[in-house]
Amino acid sequence: MTSFLISALLLLIAALFWFLRPLFFKPKELATSRRQMNAAIYREELDKLEAERASGAIDIESYEQAHAEMRQRLFQDTDEPDDLSVMGSPKKTIIGICIFVILLSIGFYVALGDAPRIAEKNAEKPMTKESVDLMVAQFAEKLEKEPDNLQGWAMLARSYRVLGRNVEAQKAYERAGSYVDSDPQLLADYADVIATNNNGNFSGKPMQLLKKALALDPDNLLALWLKGTAAFNAQDYKGAIIAWERLAKQLPADSDEARSINLSIEEARSKGGLAPASKPAISTKGVSGQVDLAPTLKSKLKSGDILMVIARKPGERMPVAVFKTAVTSFPMSFALNDSLAMSPNALISQLSEVSVEVRISKTGMAMPESGDLISAPTTVKVGTSNIQLLVDAVRP
Repeated sequence: MTSFLISALLLLIAALFWFLRPLFFKPKELATSRRQMNAAIYREELDKLEAERASGAIDIESYEQAHAEMRQRLFQDTDEPDDLSVMGSPKKTIIGICIFVILLSIGFYVALGDAPRIAEKNAEKPMTKESVDLMVAQFAEKLEKEPDNLQGWAMLARSYRVLGRNVEAQKAYERAGSYVDSDPQLLADYADVIATNNNGNFSGKPMQLLKKALALDPDNLLALWLKGTAAFNAQDYKGAIIAWERLAKQLPADSDEARSINLSIEEARSKGGLAPASKPAISTKGVSGQVDLAPTLKSKLKSGDILMVIARKPGERMPVAVFKTAVTSFPMSFALNDSLAMSPNALISQLSEVSVEVRISKTGMAMPESGDLISAPTTVKVGTSNIQLLVDAVRP
């Protein structure tokens, strides 16, 4: 911050010196005044008049008259105040300009600058493991002076947990006391810390903490995972499956976490000799109908073109079901139901209405392409079975 201000001040001084040089250094030669110019002109005219008299071009009387008129005009012109620029006090001018420029610079800096942020940027240093450890150590030292700060001890326990210092984390949770009793996430984390320190054994206090956490929040993800893990380690495979299946229902079906949980469930079924889970019956509730092609577009069909009938929740872009087949002859029949769902968490049978449209693609790609043959979207009630869709346009 200090270096920035010094640099800015030096630049300001240099700029002021550059612009105020004429005030510091007087010119070596003064400019020619109007009085001097007039005198020079009249001197030249008098010389010409004298030459004409000497050559006999004018007589003595005319010479005297002209000479008198010139002397009178010369006296009048040179007697007037000179118009050569007269500068006032340079010291006052310099001071005035300096004050104006400095005040203007300060105004712009206050309005557009950000001194605190510059200071913060200069003060920022890369965060290292050593600096984190130091911060946690300082926090722990502070809490030793505040033993009743239960929230602080819980925060310290989470910090130790992140750093992998589970022994210190367990001690900090013990100091947090009743503060964790109303927080299911802290209860589950506390149970995990104790079990980790006990080589994965959840018996005793860890299981008590998990039961308390699930009593407060039956769908707590960490508590469900740990309860299933505890049951699996105790060879209670049915109990593990129950806990993990409840956990899996809360995760996106296509996520890595859900796939991992499902693999654990299958492993528990295999080790427990339990039958595989029966797949839920697929609902046939959906929409169906026929697709026709406008006569003007039949010449644009090519062998291998793919017809797609797409159903979406009105107002959304993600399809809920897609019927896809090679183009044969029109009209073509279609049916959209849960067997064609894009995600098990978004089924057409769960909607009251859908927007249906047709696209004939040369490549069969999911993304629309220029040249695709398309129909206008039609919104229908789920359960409708006589939808008539007409492909009558070309995607630009």
